[in-house]
Amino acid sequence: MRSSQVLVIGIGNDYAGDDAVGRIVARRMTALSGGNIRVIEESGEGAALIELWKGAEVAIVIDAVSSGGAPGTIHRFDTAVQPIPAKFLHHSTHAFSLAEAIGLARALNQLPDKLVVYGIEGKNFESGADLSMEADAAVDEVIGKIREEAEYWNRERSRRSNRLR
Repeated sequence: MRSSQVLVIGIGNDYAGDDAVGRIVARRMTALSGGNIRVIEESGEGAALIELWKGAEVAIVIDAVSSGGAPGTIHRFDTAVQPIPAKFLHHSTHAFSLAEAIGLARALNQLPDKLVVYGIEGKNFESGADLSMEADAAVDEVIGKIREEAEYWNRERSRRSNRLR
């Protein structure tokens, strides 16, 4: 059975500069969320991600990316429409990455009905570094975008439910 909550998963490493940005988004969202949004922090290992989003109707994942874009740039990928381009993945510290988890879950028919990935372009991924100003500035914007998406999917769910009655 599919969960009616929008699942938000912030991934990253707290001790590697901008790699922590997904987890920071999740922490800040936890204070703001309620009702139909469930927020989780995760390291980003692919097998754990597949297990987390199993049964979710809508899941939103936030992670740091390093594609050569300007630090703080926000990228959005709807995995039903497009794969995550390879240039975003070459700096992953995970043995089994987010992109690989998406591919495997797709092959096993274990993707949520809707899976959106927000990537925040990082600047500094060095061990012990703090979050850059650019990545930090993107956090609130991503939270706003996620809240809008969650509201949209909750309205869609209600509309579908009302049509079925």
